[in-house]
Amino acid sequence: MAKILIVDDSATERTFLTGVLSMTGHEIIAASDGLEAEEKVRTQRPDLIVLDVVMPGKNGFQVCRTLKKDEQFKKIPIIIATSKSAESDRFWASKQGADEYLVKPYEPMDLILAVKKYLGRPQ
Repeated sequence: MAKILIVDDSATERTFLTGVLSMTGHEIIAASDGLEAEEKVRTQRPDLIVLDVVMPGKNGFQVCRTLKKDEQFKKIPIIIATSKSAESDRFWASKQGADEYLVKPYEPMDLILAVKKYLGRPQ
């Protein structure tokens, strides 16, 4: 079983994502902002991160860039899940090292398929 970190400043969105991803059989942990996300990556070592972009303090692009530049964490897949739908946002996410980009609202199955793409089936 893999560990998935959900990062979103919206409690409603974190609850939704936890509900969707709990069906995958993986362990779910959550953070409410970018700084907390980086702390949880260091202390809990997730296998995959679902990351919002628009958050107070450190935004998702900044978190993604920081983690992908760090040798310890650069191989952790990062799925950006955001309301930012412009092509320039997708481009910027890829430049920061994001592995996948989902635009809210998306179908829960799209998220589950993205997770399976990087983690495979639950063990």
